Amino acid sequence: MIRYSSYLLTGPPGSGKGTQGKVLGNVPRFFHFACGEAFRSLDTRTPLGQRFIEYSSKGMLVPDDLTIELWRTKIDAQVGAGLFKPDIDHLVLDGIPRNLNQARLMEHLIDVKRVFQFVGTDRPELVRRLRKRAIKDNRLDDANESVINERLDTYDRETRPVLDFYNGRVVQIDASQSPVGVLHYIVNAIIESGGATTNKHL
Repeated sequence: MIRYSSYLLTGPPGSGKGTQGKVLGNVPRFFHFACGEAFRSLDTRTPLGQRFIEYSSKGMLVPDDLTIELWRTKIDAQVGAGLFKPDIDHLVLDGIPRNLNQARLMEHLIDVKRVFQFVGTDRPELVRRLRKRAIKDNRLDDANESVINERLDTYDRETRPVLDFYNGRVVQIDASQSPVGVLHYIVNAIIESGGATTNKHL
């Protein structure tokens, strides 16, 4: 099985990683996959979608094995549609793997070149950004400050083991600088890792 050449974007909600992922996804030979957006667009009429709803409708976290199965289904669909060409494209993953168990489950699926960790934005600013985004997207439940703080706490709790798992491949990025500055830093790190060349080694 081909292990997809991948770059991971990790950081607390509201740190700007989704913005950078979308920009990179518009660069030829890079395919951006935002886990949250993909799962929100899941067809709930399918058996897999029904299993997802079974957990999410109760406010429960979707089990890691089901999350990876959903991810693989979405990726396979993109390959089938010709939107993601794993022999020449690089994956830019945002929101997955979310925890250490997911990282282990995905080890035989993705070849992680770099993990970009977005740091430097304080919690009040993250809360402000998330409330603004939730209101803009008409997701009012997500604008609740207690909900936001729980999401940030969950990230803090789960992210360290993931970063340790990818030790040696983590690149910290100051997310408080301008989006262009962040992008510049990411692009330079990708070039240094060889990601700007055609992905023929797969």
